[in-house]
Amino acid sequence: MAIMGVAKFERFFRLAAGLDVDKTDLKRFNDFINRKLYDLLTRAEAAAKANGRDVIAPFDLPIAKGLQERIYEFAAIDEDIELRPILDGLATLPPLDLAIGEEARAHLPAVAGGLGLALARAFKLVVPGLKNPRSEEWERVLGVFDLLL
Repeated sequence: MAIMGVAKFERFFRLAAGLDVDKTDLKRFNDFINRKLYDLLTRAEAAAKANGRDVIAPFDLPIAKGLQERIYEFAAIDEDIELRPILDGLATLPPLDLAIGEEARAHLPAVAGGLGLALARAFKLVVPGLKNPRSEEWERVLGVFDLLL
């Protein structure tokens, strides 16, 4: 990732939760986004198949109320830092049986942003007062997401 992208990533975590992260945390973040998008897309694929469709639509994505709110909040933050194009480039879409529709594909960077915002804020809930997450905190917070998504 280019230096500008790393700086935007760092700024995003500062704005989202007052956390200081660096480029070494970017790989963990990228892995998290790709894993959770895959999880959401596999459920979306099941929903599309159950409804007799061969293309995944945005409404197939299992977006709960909390994540939807984080997506809206991400949009407000992103107006200032313009992270969405970087998230679009970070997300590696998994091979699926069904095609991902253009509308669903266009929505994925916002979903990734909402997931990133939820991740940043989860650090503060799991470890109050945290400023710079270490491997141990990453493992704890990622474990919470793995339980729920």
